[in-house]
Amino acid sequence: MSGSLHFARDPADPRIGVLTLSNAGKLNAIGVAMWRELGTLAATLDALQPTLHAVIVRGEGGDFAAGADIAEFPAHRFSTEALRDYHERLVAPALHALLATDVPLVAQIEGGCIGGGLEIAACCDLRIARRGARFGIPIAHLGFPMAPDELAVVLSAVGRANAAELLLEARLLDSDEALRRGLVQRVVDDVAAEAAATARRIAALPASVARANKRTLRQLLSGGPTDAERARHFGYADSATHLEGVQAFLDRRRPVFPDDPV
Repeated sequence: MSGSLHFARDPADPRIGVLTLSNAGKLNAIGVAMWRELGTLAATLDALQPTLHAVIVRGEGGDFAAGADIAEFPAHRFSTEALRDYHERLVAPALHALLATDVPLVAQIEGGCIGGGLEIAACCDLRIARRGARFGIPIAHLGFPMAPDELAVVLSAVGRANAAELLLEARLLDSDEALRRGLVQRVVDDVAAEAAATARRIAALPASVARANKRTLRQLLSGGPTDAERARHFGYADSATHLEGVQAFLDRRRPVFPDDPV
């Protein structure tokens, strides 16, 4: 097993967390241990509210992640049971744990964002790429298709036509083409600075509002909120954050939200 994940608060702004994918010498290829770590960590992020307002997801050493660690494949892929276990009980749960978190996620993408790396980036709310980054899912060259639960994640982020092209042609897109296709929101020269600035803008706003917006986006993409979810949504009516935001506007002053740092 190789590679690891690192999670830490930004020392310049502890409202922001930084999740780093690390697999030295392998372009941050994601090993089995890393997938397990990712699922465990993602499931804990919501418990860090309200002190955690945003998380930057990045790779170490100039690449985001170059897919799964192929050196580990022989131990996990050559029987139907093992293959399904790898994709449906390891990789997909990690991705869906990321999707389920209410904490805003900002992908800081440079170098290769390939295969499983693109799947992780697809779980993020905002994707910011360094000029020259590369995107793709070239697994057809390895002789296998994309697992359904993982493809669902990519499909929701990039759309059917883009997903089909990436899979059927196994081609790589450069950062400018990824921007034109909507795979990323921004392409910049200094991606670390832009990701940090984006996270700070998110962190400056009420965490409760960002989390509510993320929940509603998920609900709308999965058929719409239930009656119980709608009732929860409008529960902010008498909250201190809501009252302060409206009153500050009426008073023509900057709001001081209860979940802002003191």
